[in-house]
Amino acid sequence: MANQLLKGKKGIIFGALDERSIAWKAAEIAVAEGAEIVLTNAPIALRMGKINELAKQCNAVVIPADATSMPDLENLMEKSMEALGGKMDFMLHSIGMSPNVRKNIPYTDTNYENFHKTLDISALSLHRVLQTAMKTDALNEWASVVALSYIAAQRTFPGYNDMADAKALMESIARSFGYQYGFAKKVRINTVSQSPTVTTAGSGVAGFDVFLHYAEKMSPLGNASAEDCAKFCAMLFSDYTRMVTMQNLFHDGGFSNTGVSHLIVEDIQKQVTEAAQQ
Repeated sequence: MANQLLKGKKGIIFGALDERSIAWKAAEIAVAEGAEIVLTNAPIALRMGKINELAKQCNAVVIPADATSMPDLENLMEKSMEALGGKMDFMLHSIGMSPNVRKNIPYTDTNYENFHKTLDISALSLHRVLQTAMKTDALNEWASVVALSYIAAQRTFPGYNDMADAKALMESIARSFGYQYGFAKKVRINTVSQSPTVTTAGSGVAGFDVFLHYAEKMSPLGNASAEDCAKFCAMLFSDYTRMVTMQNLFHDGGFSNTGVSHLIVEDIQKQVTEAAQQ
C-alpha cells in the first residue's frame, strides 16, 4: 500500500526495458508514492522494449538518451526540467551491458574494445549523468541518486565476467561524486547491491539459474525481488534517508553476510552421500 512517500518529488528513471526490469518496478512504485517522473533509455532500447506502455501507465514523458553521450544527457536534463516544471529530486541509474558477456567471451580472453564499452555503458555512464546534472543544475538540494549494483563488485562470481569490474568502478564513482556533490549541493549518491534478479540483463549472465538457486538457499530471507528493490529505492529517494550517502547498500536477503547456510550444507552432504553409495 502506497503512503505518498514521494509526494511532490520529481525524478528520472533510467533503464526501464520491460515489466521484468527493476527500473520498471521503480517507476511504478515512485508514481504510486506520489512522484512525477521522466523515463529514459537508449534509442535502441526504446525500440526493443515496452517503455511506451509504462509511460502511459505512469503518465510520464519518454526522452531518449544514450547515457554514453554528453549531448544526449544535456538534452535529457533540460527537457526533463521542462517536462516536470523544475529541478529534480531523484534519479535511478539502472544501466548495464557487456558485449563480452553477450558474446560468451571468457574473462581471461577479454576483447578489450568490448571491455571499454562495458565500462563506458555500465560505469562511466553514472559519472556522465552526474556531471551533466551538476553542470545543468538539474537537481535540487538534498536530491537522491541511486545506482544499481551487484555483489560481484566485491566478490568473484566467474560468470559475471567484466561486469564485475564495471560495477566496482561504478561504486567507486558513486563514492567520489557523492563527496563532491554532497559538499556542493547536499545531493546524496548511493548504490544498491541487489540479489540476482530475473531481468533481461541478468538472465544473460552465464550460469544465471545456478546463481539464483544458490543465492536463494544462502540468504536467510531469500532473494529480494525486483519489486522489493524498487521499494527500497523509493525509500532512498525519500526524505527519510537524507543523511545517507556514498554507501553501497546490500539489498539481498542477508546473502552478503552469510558464510554458508544449513541448506547449502545439507545439499552438499546429500551429494557426498549419494556419491559414496555409487
